[in-house]
Amino acid sequence: MITLKYIRAHFNEQGYEPRHSFHKLKKACNKLAKETGHKASDLYHLLIENKPIVGAYTHSYGFHTANGRHLINTLQEYYYQS
Repeated sequence: MITLKYIRAHFNEQGYEPRHSFHKLKKACNKLAKETGHKASDLYHLLIENKPIVGAYTHSYGFHTANGRHLINTLQEYYYQS
């Protein structure tokens, strides 16, 4: 599970300007992690930094695969539903 403390620390460390609700982001990542078995932090980094998830085949030659697009779209849906 990902925590608000982790998300805030990452945003501060990277110098990102928060434009997202950290609570909604946490909820979406944790919900999808529970459903898919991926780590919530991996899903978070996929969404925020476009980092590939090792073993999940989210990228191919730098582009999103169908699985990568599905994970990102599902995270966005969960974010906007909450």
